[in-house]
Amino acid sequence: MSTNNSTNAFVPLQEQQLSKITQAVSGLSRDQLVWTSGFLAGMAQGQAGDTGTIASVESQNSAASASITVMYGSQTGNAKHAASDYAEILNAKGLTVNLVNMADYKPRKIKDESYLVTFVSTHGEGDAPDDAIEFHEFLGGKKAPKLANLKYAVVGLGDSSYEFFCQTGKDFDERLSKLGASPLIERLDCDVDYEASIASWTESLTKKLEELVSASSGATQVVSQSIASASQASVFTKQNPFSANLSESIKITGRDSIKDIRHIEISLEGSDIQYQVGDALGVWFVNDQALVERVIAATGTNGDDQIVIGGDSFSLADALSEKLELTLSYPGFVQAYQLASENSALADLLADKTALRAFLEEHQIVDIVEKYPSKIGAQTLVDALRAISPRLYSIASAQSEVEDEVHLTVAHVAYEAFGYEHQGGASGFLSTRLEEGAEVRVFVESNDNFRLPSDDNTPVIMIGPGTGIAPFRAFMQERDAREATGKNWLFFGNPSFTQDFLYQTEWQGYKKSGLLTKISLAFSRDQAEKIYVQHRIKENGKELFAWLEEGAHVYICGDALRMAKDVETALLDLIQEHGQRSEKEAKEYLVGLRKAKRYQKDVY
Repeated sequence: MSTNNSTNAFVPLQEQQLSKITQAVSGLSRDQLVWTSGFLAGMAQGQAGDTGTIASVESQNSAASASITVMYGSQTGNAKHAASDYAEILNAKGLTVNLVNMADYKPRKIKDESYLVTFVSTHGEGDAPDDAIEFHEFLGGKKAPKLANLKYAVVGLGDSSYEFFCQTGKDFDERLSKLGASPLIERLDCDVDYEASIASWTESLTKKLEELVSASSGATQVVSQSIASASQASVFTKQNPFSANLSESIKITGRDSIKDIRHIEISLEGSDIQYQVGDALGVWFVNDQALVERVIAATGTNGDDQIVIGGDSFSLADALSEKLELTLSYPGFVQAYQLASENSALADLLADKTALRAFLEEHQIVDIVEKYPSKIGAQTLVDALRAISPRLYSIASAQSEVEDEVHLTVAHVAYEAFGYEHQGGASGFLSTRLEEGAEVRVFVESNDNFRLPSDDNTPVIMIGPGTGIAPFRAFMQERDAREATGKNWLFFGNPSFTQDFLYQTEWQGYKKSGLLTKISLAFSRDQAEKIYVQHRIKENGKELFAWLEEGAHVYICGDALRMAKDVETALLDLIQEHGQRSEKEAKEYLVGLRKAKRYQKDVY
């Protein structure tokens, strides 16, 4: 329905045309939909008589040559949000921006880029997030091209309490440099409280990019504006959480269990918050008051002392309760506290990185200041600490089942050490300190890398020992509501059948109804030889491979350091054995599953 008269009224699409468009975009990710909307808008702006389509394509190609690609590889969403925010900043400056998930990027296109800004997280033992694996490996491989014409910048996001802090960002920086690319600005390594450092870094980078890159075309600005509106879709975010209420906290492990696992129900009534199965819930917590008092006593400070954080004034007691991290310890605190206290023992510890890591694994912040007490100023103490970061929990419910509620499966971290009971910051808050009906600030963290297949006939394999079972409870609720006909197979493990079979009655109900096709259980302490989910995978290798050949999607949730790696090894082994493939071919098979979104992980 093209016309040469731009003043004509808009003519709606015919039903057949709308149906074709709907089918064409079915299955696209949010970022792909955003790009598509901008592409179509660009075609509309470029149309002029019979040569409109060609003109718009040529315009986009021209813009691409001067564009800035903002790329992200994200595990929990932080890198994705930081990249999206920066794309908006560049868009506001009138610059041509292409925001892309590394998982959707064709690595060979890197040779055509002029300006690249990369935001990437690190998890586990210096591992790249799932989004970034292929691109990360490509840049380190033999097929990576020379990049003499590329100018780049890298932001690494991580947690300094882990040994391989921001390792993936360091890898990208090193590999791009070795390929001949030139850094626009020094790499930024971000800890968990990264907002201020990113803001300063991006301000400097933007000034440099403005000098180097010409203003964008109208078509590309449409793409960027679509990105901005999409990222603002949710009213409640990490920075603006919803004040929800705790409905219920129930221990779901037995009295004699070695684990204390809680089923948590939170009311979202009045929020209009929508979430999908596979998403995570971010929980802001308040520190234990006893912990706050012990830190104050050990540092010779006063709870009424006034301190400043980010330009705002608080009492020290309030800051330690609600603003600052007191459970997870990290090298930066030890370094700052040693400078303030001038403690020689801490100086020796800092000189031995191996000893320091071992020390941090055993000591919370309160343990450090009590072991090495020193009278320091309240502001000095606050400056040594980092901001509390919300904890993310895999959502254990489907809104189709629970409506304005959200459920979590939380392992309560609690242990005795140095004469005191220690608890996890958020798990202790949710499990013991927060009373039913009390307020808890929450937000939804979308996870497009952990989604059920759109086709309800597709088989699903779920591997989730311990609290890793949480999203699979949501998966089953959703598939039940959809009346999905695809087969479902659960692999679950925990120490004991009688004490630790989480949601046992529900799983038995799904098995009886036929929704759950098969369940493979691994209770490690119920026999002399420990059995884990990877052993059950091996035992069922032939059938599991047959499911893969039928198109099954595989999901893994739980511990990243050990379980996820052991499970991946078991999968590779069964592909070799039952698929009659070499080790290299098995790896390629698994990579193919990942590219097709048929192998997804939610690990921590």
